[in-house]
Amino acid sequence: MIQEELGKRIQSLRKERDISQEKFALQIDMDRTYLASVEAGKRNISICNIKKIADGLNVSLSELFEGLK
Repeated sequence: MIQEELGKRIQSLRKERDISQEKFALQIDMDRTYLASVEAGKRNISICNIKKIADGLNVSLSELFEGLK
């Protein structure tokens, strides 16, 4: 499922940058519990929030979706 794959990708990129979920959520002005549910693949996230996350991770949208099926 694309939601789960995207959530895992976001979590992986965040961890690569050694940023806690709480710190990252604050950085991108998103609730930590919302971010947690995104990373768990439980949210059908809007494109606006996907863009916020990509910007916060300093990746393009295409890089964020790279390798997802």
